[in-house]
Amino acid sequence: MDGAIADLDVLLASMEPRLNPRQAAYVMVRPGETLPFDPAGEAVIGLFREQEGTTLIVDWDAALRAGVPVVFRAAWITLRVHSDLEAVGLTAAFAAALAAEGIGCNVVAGAMHDHIFVPAPLAARAMAALRRLQARSASG
Repeated sequence: MDGAIADLDVLLASMEPRLNPRQAAYVMVRPGETLPFDPAGEAVIGLFREQEGTTLIVDWDAALRAGVPVVFRAAWITLRVHSDLEAVGLTAAFAAALAAEGIGCNVVAGAMHDHIFVPAPLAARAMAALRRLQARSASG
């Protein structure tokens, strides 16, 4: 893809993590149940179909308004670098940086950016860890 970066050193040095203003909720819809959100609607951040059902990543406030059970409440961090979908090592590097801080993460790769979902109460710590990783990469 034009402009996509595959070089790991460049990716890490220019990842520019950004904490999205809205939080996310992971919700699960079992087979045969009606989706509580329009998949093309503004509330839906992501959707993944599995044998056990459909996982929706939706806006936290929308999940509360819909009254659906939430599996995971997350802060949503976007890496602003345009990462190549075939790049090697980016996910491993930021997952390791977060793991070193005791922070688990769930990752969704879009065509343009990587999106990291971390436990909502750990958002500030996750952002600090990602910024440290970027700074170390940029300086060395």
